[in-house]
Amino acid sequence: MIRNLYAGKMKSGGLSLNILNDDELEQIHSATLEVLSRTGIFVEDEEALEIFHGAGAGVNKKSKVVKIPPHLVDDAIRWAPSKFFAFGRSPAKDVVLESNRVTFTNFGEGIVIKDIHTGELRETTKNDAREAARLIDALEHIDTYERAILSHDVPHEVCALHNAEASLTNTSKHHWIGPVNGYCQGKIVDMCAAIVGSHKALRERPLVTFNTCPVSPLKLVRDCCEIIMGSAKAGMAVNVLSMGMAGGSTPVFSAGTLVVHNAEVLSGLVLNQLTRKGSPFVYGSSTTAMDLRMATASVGTPECAVINAAVARLARYYALPSFVAGG
Repeated sequence: MIRNLYAGKMKSGGLSLNILNDDELEQIHSATLEVLSRTGIFVEDEEALEIFHGAGAGVNKKSKVVKIPPHLVDDAIRWAPSKFFAFGRSPAKDVVLESNRVTFTNFGEGIVIKDIHTGELRETTKNDAREAARLIDALEHIDTYERAILSHDVPHEVCALHNAEASLTNTSKHHWIGPVNGYCQGKIVDMCAAIVGSHKALRERPLVTFNTCPVSPLKLVRDCCEIIMGSAKAGMAVNVLSMGMAGGSTPVFSAGTLVVHNAEVLSGLVLNQLTRKGSPFVYGSSTTAMDLRMATASVGTPECAVINAAVARLARYYALPSFVAGG
């Protein structure tokens, strides 16, 4: 099992980047609770609406807005595990996520590639997805694998299944994958069960964590709800990562962006824990600032790094494992 070093732990020394102090964390948390209880979250899926309603949340069936009381948020935070095991094909590939322990994965997902043989810039294929998985599997300091490349040469409706097959058969590391919807998620669960021998064995050592993204601002669309609930039912982890853009889909100021981001992720946490208490959950982020000149997400920028350092600090405040984009 891989147990990487801690970041920012004051032992004999060390370096850390603490974007938010304790008072600022309290302010963001309080503002988030106000947003969730007064403004609410749009929830598109009918089963998710019933789960929220059954737990005592305010549900407007016509507008599909759910207002989540603070006690449900507090319960969900308390129920979620603080330690997360990213299981690989063998115990030697297992990775522990906890407290300030830092691990690394690759970024996803590439949609064009420069062909190493022809120099041509072209759309990615399923074979590229296979080769990317093999490459990252061989990189010693990349601890887990996120689906790196999209398969453009397969039917769009089942692209997630082809992506999963290409990845799972070419990496021995724990795998993060976006299944797109509940149907494809169920098929990927079956694929993983076939690899490990049974659904029971898969519950004991899940090879995959599912990624899903709320739609900013403040929407849990149907596919997102299906994946959040489906992960809990399958006994597998879900990584809910907001992709807000400061100045676009979230407020231009960092504090406002963090409140919206936090509300989106915590609403997913509540739905996940109401579906199955104690389900493994990862607090995720690819939130960044919008490039105001190009109207695109400025990923890989200093702004992205600062926002995600703050997000990691928020996750630590809730004692949740985190998954954030690099700067």
